[in-house]
Amino acid sequence: MLCESQRAMIQIEDLEIQLPGFSVTDVNLAIVPGEFFALIGPTGAGKTLILEAIAGIVPVTSGRIRINGRDVTHLPPEKRNIGIVYQDCALFPHLDVYRNIIYGLRYHGKNCGDLESVLQPLTQLLNLDHLMRRFPTHLSGGEKQRVALARALCVQPSVLLLDEPLSALDPIFRDEIRRSLKSIHQKLGITFFMITHDFSQLTFLADRAAIVNQGKILQQGSVDELFQRPVDQFVAQFVGMKNVFPARFEGLKAIVGDLEITLERIYGKPPSFVAIRPEDITLGDLSSVDTDVNSFQGLVKTVIDEGPYSEVLISVGDLTFVVVTTKSAIIRLQIVSEALIRLCVPPSAVHAL
Repeated sequence: MLCESQRAMIQIEDLEIQLPGFSVTDVNLAIVPGEFFALIGPTGAGKTLILEAIAGIVPVTSGRIRINGRDVTHLPPEKRNIGIVYQDCALFPHLDVYRNIIYGLRYHGKNCGDLESVLQPLTQLLNLDHLMRRFPTHLSGGEKQRVALARALCVQPSVLLLDEPLSALDPIFRDEIRRSLKSIHQKLGITFFMITHDFSQLTFLADRAAIVNQGKILQQGSVDELFQRPVDQFVAQFVGMKNVFPARFEGLKAIVGDLEITLERIYGKPPSFVAIRPEDITLGDLSSVDTDVNSFQGLVKTVIDEGPYSEVLISVGDLTFVVVTTKSAIIRLQIVSEALIRLCVPPSAVHAL
């Protein structure tokens, strides 16, 4: 529980949403003021439902939602002091940029008398001053998303909700808006709650995150903790630990098939799996002296070119390891199908689940 001095900006307690064929259950989250929090999970996991429950768009079956200490569970969206930005921007095509931005003021009871003092710093921050009389059909994807951000921020919300705000953009515009979001968060100090399935957005933007699947929160914590200390097999695979194997444990040694793998430490409950990130495995020449712990000889099965890096599938006994390595390493070690190679796993890179 948070103490009084740490009162959450968004507090979700035992949230349940029942819909035909799908439900969100037992969601408990606390997002502190000024935090950039992300909800991540596969398609259909329930991320948008949780966000829309915070926004007041979908009805809550049971549980409680507080924003800045105020119970908003059954309040309409305009009474919650929130802004929301969707991936498709949802701009009004018949209104120019200026009128799109100020549209929400009428529904939030804001005083338009001092509009310029709010609007000018916002349009400058988002580089919109030269676009104010354009219509949405004459805007690029990145410009539309900046207008949507300005519209959401114009009502001076205490919380900004972002529903996959970058997923519909081209890579160039995606990077542009990602930097804009980072800048807005740093300069305005507003609490951000974003849903995404993109790990690059998560690591660049978020302070903390939660992983959701099938309507349940599986794990929450710092981004580093989610990536380095997953709580179960699903989370490990979801965050990119492509090497997840059943194992039995004898102290700090995991018996995986015919292999004995040494770990640095074991956290929490008695484990039954080991998980290893593919980028944490190093490859070496068989002719080098084998002095490393967790060093195994393997047979290259497949080399997959992924552009800036390559993914290598290596058979070691009955196991197949997935390794991510650089193009220079592929050339230097002459890694091709059916080649023999040394595979090394640092004990610190072996996670017990």
